[in-house]
Amino acid sequence: MGESIEEATITNWFVKEGDMVEEDAVLLEIATDKVDSEIPSPVEGVVKKIFFKQDEVVAVGTVIAVIGLDGDDSSSTSEQAEPEVKEEPGETTDASLQETKSDGPVVSSEGRFYSPLVRTIAAKESVSQEELDSIQGSGLNGRVRKEDLLNYLENRGGAKPVLAEEAVLTTPVSEPTPKKETEQKRAVPMEGDEVVEMSRLRKLIADHMIRSKQTSAHVTNMIEVDVSGVVSWRNRVKENFLKKEGVKLTYLPVFLEATVKALCDFPQINASVDGDKIILKKSINLGIAVSLPDNNLIVPNIKDAGALNLTGITKKMNALASAARSNNLNPDDISGGTFTVTNFGSFQNDIGTPIINQPEVAILAIGAIKKKPAVIETEMGDMIAIRQKMWLSLTYDHRIIDGALGGAFLKRLGDYIESFDPHAGNFKQ
Repeated sequence: MGESIEEATITNWFVKEGDMVEEDAVLLEIATDKVDSEIPSPVEGVVKKIFFKQDEVVAVGTVIAVIGLDGDDSSSTSEQAEPEVKEEPGETTDASLQETKSDGPVVSSEGRFYSPLVRTIAAKESVSQEELDSIQGSGLNGRVRKEDLLNYLENRGGAKPVLAEEAVLTTPVSEPTPKKETEQKRAVPMEGDEVVEMSRLRKLIADHMIRSKQTSAHVTNMIEVDVSGVVSWRNRVKENFLKKEGVKLTYLPVFLEATVKALCDFPQINASVDGDKIILKKSINLGIAVSLPDNNLIVPNIKDAGALNLTGITKKMNALASAARSNNLNPDDISGGTFTVTNFGSFQNDIGTPIINQPEVAILAIGAIKKKPAVIETEMGDMIAIRQKMWLSLTYDHRIIDGALGGAFLKRLGDYIESFDPHAGNFKQ
């Protein structure tokens, strides 16, 4: 569900105990602070036990249901969720496979999901992680199903095992930020005040923001940049761009492309912290803060933004924003972000100090573009002219980013933006 997500609310079960389910059939719907998701069944079988009811909040990694395979319709006798599947009377579970059940992560180093059943078979048959990653999956989103692994093993002479499967909410291996208890003086409503209950999403956002401030040492640097070249180019090409590409061209994609260039120059900004280790991210997954109609906020991200040109960034950004506002994002859209950009300028705000989107280490805020008098250096001497100006604010984690590095990154980003050629439509630097 993404490395920053610690719990989810079960909003609806589509099955009940005793139901027969097909592989990839929707079992339930869950909601997190990021997105609502439908969870498919990893196997075909019979729902033997459901441990949590609708509207209950469940920690990521908790067993929520048990599914029996190969027509096993026996009911579970367990009263509580167990960390491992227990053999019950009447089951044909292979005990030797139970003993070799893998306790490792359910995702590979490449982020590919593997069900506990697939991992157990792989462990029993000595299938390496590299071999597992190479198998072509036929399941949802290319997931490797039991049949895919068994077909692979047939070429090696492997046998088909049988065992029960657990449906689990899974997450990449990372230690969640511990929640800290804070004392807060209660606000007492006065006569005539209106008391409005926070929505579930707003509560989760509030908790996420507080934990971010408790985790990172926040520092913000600001710089004003001249965006006259960007404004001139956009005004000149926006109508043709809409006709040719089918999407509106705003200023933001230019700033995102410049951000990607600056992140390539300063990879320490595109990172995360794990204890006393710094993880430098290989890909630049650019998060874009999107304001929703209910005044909440969500941050989908453009995967591998460094591989996209300006047109590609524009199309992907518009598609994610549209999906966010229509509640059609999927979990992959909001997980794995490495750096976030929020656009205060869309609300005509000049400057802001955003809160870091954990587990990232920096976030960029873009202010409104406004005409201002500015001193221009020319061959004939200094002169005052009207220019299009904008503020950039970079909030960064002072645990690993010092002022020199944060300031240098922000300066490089400003230089890229100011170097934009309005005639060629690219950066001179």
